[in-house]
Amino acid sequence: MNRTNAFQSFVGDLPKNLFAGFVVSLVALPLGLGLAIASEAPPIAGVIAAVVGGVVAALLGGSQLTITGPGNGLVIVLLYAIATLGDGDLYQGYLFTLAAIVVAGVLMFLFGVFRLGALSEFFPSSALQGMLAAIGIGILAKQLHVMLGITTVNGTPFELLLKVPASVQILIDNPVIELILPAALGLVSLLILIYYGRLQYRVFQLIPAPMWVVIVAIGLNYYFELIAKKAYPVAENLMIRLPDNVIANLPFPDFSIMTTGPFIGTVISITLIASIESLLSIKAVDKLDPQKRRSNVNKDLRALGIATSLSGLVGGLNVVTVIARSSVNVNNGGSNRSSNFAHALFLLAFILLFQDQIQRIALPALAAILVFTGYKLAAPENLLRILKIGKEQAAIFSITLIITLTNGLITGIGMGILSTFLIHVIINKNLFLFTRNWLKPNVLMYREEDSGNYYVSVKNFSSFLNFYKLKGKLDEIPETEHAIVDFSLCEFVDHTVMEGLNDYRRSFSRKGGVIEIIGLDAHGTETQHPFAIRKSIPSNDFFKLGSNLTKRQISLQKLAKILNWDYRSELTSDTKELERFNYFESKVVNYQYNEMISADGRIHLFDLSYSEGAFIAKEDIKASFLLVELEEAIPYFILDRENFFNTINEQSSYKDIDFSNYPDFSKRFFLGGKEREEITAFFNQELIFFFESHNYFRIESIGNSLLIKGKNRLSSIQEIKSLLAFTNELISILKKKTNEG
Repeated sequence: MNRTNAFQSFVGDLPKNLFAGFVVSLVALPLGLGLAIASEAPPIAGVIAAVVGGVVAALLGGSQLTITGPGNGLVIVLLYAIATLGDGDLYQGYLFTLAAIVVAGVLMFLFGVFRLGALSEFFPSSALQGMLAAIGIGILAKQLHVMLGITTVNGTPFELLLKVPASVQILIDNPVIELILPAALGLVSLLILIYYGRLQYRVFQLIPAPMWVVIVAIGLNYYFELIAKKAYPVAENLMIRLPDNVIANLPFPDFSIMTTGPFIGTVISITLIASIESLLSIKAVDKLDPQKRRSNVNKDLRALGIATSLSGLVGGLNVVTVIARSSVNVNNGGSNRSSNFAHALFLLAFILLFQDQIQRIALPALAAILVFTGYKLAAPENLLRILKIGKEQAAIFSITLIITLTNGLITGIGMGILSTFLIHVIINKNLFLFTRNWLKPNVLMYREEDSGNYYVSVKNFSSFLNFYKLKGKLDEIPETEHAIVDFSLCEFVDHTVMEGLNDYRRSFSRKGGVIEIIGLDAHGTETQHPFAIRKSIPSNDFFKLGSNLTKRQISLQKLAKILNWDYRSELTSDTKELERFNYFESKVVNYQYNEMISADGRIHLFDLSYSEGAFIAKEDIKASFLLVELEEAIPYFILDRENFFNTINEQSSYKDIDFSNYPDFSKRFFLGGKEREEITAFFNQELIFFFESHNYFRIESIGNSLLIKGKNRLSSIQEIKSLLAFTNELISILKKKTNEG
């Protein structure tokens, strides 16, 4: 794309990026205030970080869709630094911490200059998940008490969790409105966040859940002032306080202790955690990009470093790439860095224009947002998901989590790395496999003369220790090419590598290329999960999971037998056929399983695990789909229920096709596609009446293939039978149309 076309595209996309930036700002405002308060910093510090980060990253960054601001990962580090660097004086500790943030920003900039963006590759995936879970528990443990209106409780995360019953008992023993009202506000706010996604009345979802919490908190304050005509019965220490003149009261960092050990330790912690959190978030957002662009992570690190130092100089927290707000940006149509810039300007406007309203927010409401965020990071489902990959992964996760909570983030992630290495040694019963071959070139790549394919051979072992070598070779291959990765000479492949290769396979598939993995047929696996470790020697029974079929799987197996179809319960990550469909353009397909295949091989019914968003904004969905290979090509189209919220992505690309002769169909269904005339001609009376007389299914055609989807959940056996009947009748109508044509 030349500069003229790029500029025209930028201008054309500006309205939707302004809208996306506005929606993101509605999420960023309460989160920025809450994260600062959770760190014992002034509330305005979180908003400053978002404003500075949004402006600088938009101008200098290497990512198109990411949103920057204060992150969850640094809350524990900043809280400890502010509490200890000032020897109990929180404001002085805050000034020292600002100095540490400035220095950390300089180090992040140097990370980018020296191209250390590959830093995150040396951290095992399960250890990183354990670290994030520990951060979530740390946030949740402290903010549970604040959510109940109790701000005097201190201690380690475990001690804070054990003291929750005591905080509840205080409310029971003293049922006065000054104590009950803040706790009730906190609990109501938490319920809003929990049940927001389940609300059937879609108008509520025009406003993000955190902003509804803010609206309720401000509204309650106004109720007592304007209607009840009473003083707001919430203590001053539970209310947000902003400087009367934000710009004139910006603090300046204190560098007087920058040569001391605690200060240097704080700088290292901020730098490492901010860099890791940002790199992981950038990688996750790239997966959500409909245009399949790849971010320049080193350029982003330089921009984040500059933004962090500037933020610290004017009293703000550190700046990182934040996945939750980035996911909101993608889901609301953001397409370039202007949405990040817009979100910063909207935040600045909120602070300057609505200062009185912001100061009417009680802390329990913001604490509820952080409790919900902390729970999403540390939800038991995360451990169960990792347990399905392998028990050794659950062990790594648990070790990292416990050590992080008891000894700090740096020690925790260090022990996570060490435990991963030791478990790999124990599983393989071979220390020398790793120590002898770690520094050797274990990856050979060349282009085959006859086929033109890229051939990559991996020797000895492939794990988080040397995955950067394999990644370096794969990054050299254009994503439009065919690459073959051969593990025939490799004795061990770990979970981090299997997960990373799946990302590459998906990335290549979206650009028209292929990554084919061979040489793992003789390797054993602990579980059926596609990301499980592979090794050429049998694993210990201690690390083995069972593989019994569930009742539903047994029913599917019986149904397949009745139909004379083939049934496969195994999980597979080879889902590249699905990624051709528009539905998966901004979604991440995890794996496919419970597949039923018709005798002629043209109909595939299967369950699918896929995700929208990532990290704490990630929503894992399991649903049943049906894929039909047609004998004759039909027009490309998307047919779905007529609902703005269900079809917003399709409607942003295609205009709804209406039929004046069939007003009921046009009212009930969204129909879109590139070739409008062909689609209009194809949808005759018989086909329209067929869809009007059946249950709603989302149907997408890409010529010779149809993808049919029901609800956003797994289908029951009866629903599967209905789906099969629907499909058979639809195929008959389509055959009749093509024969007539």
